[in-house]
Amino acid sequence: MKKRMHQIELFVKYPEEVQQEVFQNLIQTAKDTQFGQKYRFQNISNHRDFAEQVPIFTYEQFFPYIEKVLKGEQNVIWSTPIKWFAKSSGTTNAKSKFIPVSQEALDNCHFKGGKDMLALYVNNYPETQIFAGKILGLGGSQQPNQWDMQTDSNIGDVSAVLMKNLPLWAQMSRTPKLEVALMDNWEEKIEKIARATIEDNVTSMAGVPTWMLLLLNRVLEITNSKHILEVWPNMEMFVHGAVSFTPYRALFQDLIPSNQMHYLETYNASEGFFGIQDQKKPGEMLLMLDYGIYYEFIPSEDFDSENPRTLDISEVALHKNYAVVISTNAGLWRYKIGDTIKFTSLNPFRFMISGRTKHFINAFGEELMVENAETALAKACDQTKARVKDFTAAPRYIGDGTKGCHEWIIEFTRKPDDLEKFRDILDQTLREVNTDYDAKRQKDLAVQKLIIHVAPENTFYDWMKQKGKLGGQHKVPRLSNNREYIDQLLEMMNTTA
Repeated sequence: MKKRMHQIELFVKYPEEVQQEVFQNLIQTAKDTQFGQKYRFQNISNHRDFAEQVPIFTYEQFFPYIEKVLKGEQNVIWSTPIKWFAKSSGTTNAKSKFIPVSQEALDNCHFKGGKDMLALYVNNYPETQIFAGKILGLGGSQQPNQWDMQTDSNIGDVSAVLMKNLPLWAQMSRTPKLEVALMDNWEEKIEKIARATIEDNVTSMAGVPTWMLLLLNRVLEITNSKHILEVWPNMEMFVHGAVSFTPYRALFQDLIPSNQMHYLETYNASEGFFGIQDQKKPGEMLLMLDYGIYYEFIPSEDFDSENPRTLDISEVALHKNYAVVISTNAGLWRYKIGDTIKFTSLNPFRFMISGRTKHFINAFGEELMVENAETALAKACDQTKARVKDFTAAPRYIGDGTKGCHEWIIEFTRKPDDLEKFRDILDQTLREVNTDYDAKRQKDLAVQKLIIHVAPENTFYDWMKQKGKLGGQHKVPRLSNNREYIDQLLEMMNTTA
């Protein structure tokens, strides 16, 4: 781990040189693939050539290449065989994505990220005892690749892909057994994991906060315990990702009341492992530059452009929204992953996830990002002693005799002591953190104060279950620029009222 810390220090010190080396390795490795030949990789020597010769792809635009690999064709987008595909839906949308995962991506990206996560944690907490116990992991599920039954290729949630390929030392240090962790039925899996792990010495956990909360609450029910430390007294770390931890932090602190409990944020997506919280303080992550991923960034003013300009790592600025574009050692090329980030530091390159390119509200020119919503929600909870389990928000459009506003559905585990005060703080904080929203709210001329619907217990869980999206990487869309999700939820709430 000390050796790896030295390597991390090197890419922190020489970020542009490391990224250029990654870029050259990717181009050289893939120059004889079908994709590399089509876009004349042999003639590409720098970022300018790359941007001129290779278009930016969304998943839908890139899928024809992935489909070939799914059907068993090789040397299409990457030079070595691809036997695994990470299935990802991102949110509740019915359409699944199938992301290729090469052996290089497993070894030099995902697993390297896992080891670096431990190295950075131990560097911050040298007295840690996490290795004296086991890590509890919530996996997804996997199944054979239905497009190609002739070769041994498989599809699964990224967590399942990683669990199935973990080295022996890592398998021995985790719980529960693979056959339980990779079960399909999410409700049955939660029950079995809870019962299978309560006698283990669990010192750390990893997973999506939403689903980990379900598991922890079930553990407390089974053991009739007041908090998790009564079951796992040596618990000290929770590695979380996929969704912002801001709305969940207080809930976890209620369940695990310990000054020795640490929360470590990672950015590990189906497409690659991008960032790790390298400091004790939360809120930002170190961009990992030597994982076989070449980064480009689209400035916010170019988000909707057909041919957006991209910046390399040397050209980005602080506190601006960028859409992330990646080229990877699994054969994704100039691929727009859909997330937006802001750099909080340029030396080293640290960032925070600010939202999704499709998850925002801009019905009235307010450009409200997920980051704004979660900041305001955290403040409202803090000042009204509330605890939020899940939420979503969307615009209510201007109509005959009605003004526009934002409409929220919030499911609480602890309701605010004063809902109207909660609403006021939420609205006022949104105005403070987003000047465009504030301008639209002036004197209620264009946009009125937001509306809150309090959802009954398990509303979001039942909605996700109804859509077949329990567990794994599935997550509730926090903000939407249309009313598809919120209208479904409101109808569901009215039906069960």
